[in-house]
Amino acid sequence: KSGHASLEEILLLFIYLELGAMVGTYFKTRRLPVQFLIYIAITALSRHLVIDVQKVADSFHLYLLLCITVAIAILSVSILILSYTAKHYGCPEDSELKDEK
Repeated sequence: KSGHASLEEILLLFIYLELGAMVGTYFKTRRLPVQFLIYIAITALSRHLVIDVQKVADSFHLYLLLCITVAIAILSVSILILSYTAKHYGCPEDSELKDEK
């Protein structure tokens, strides 16, 4: 080992940090937000995209990279939609927690 972290290891660290944040949020609120799972999926796809970009040699791999990019875009739009609806409409669990207090 050279003592330096590679890009693969750094991106894997982000996945672990997001898993830790998700578990911490669950123990605080007893709810598991879907956004965290989508963030993990985006990070995993980004890691796959960055690592495989160096190995692109034929048209099939280019098609695969394009599909991964489109998947990341779709997941990003889903995060926007979930954030918008949570901000403007709230969640049923939030109103139940207020009623209990």
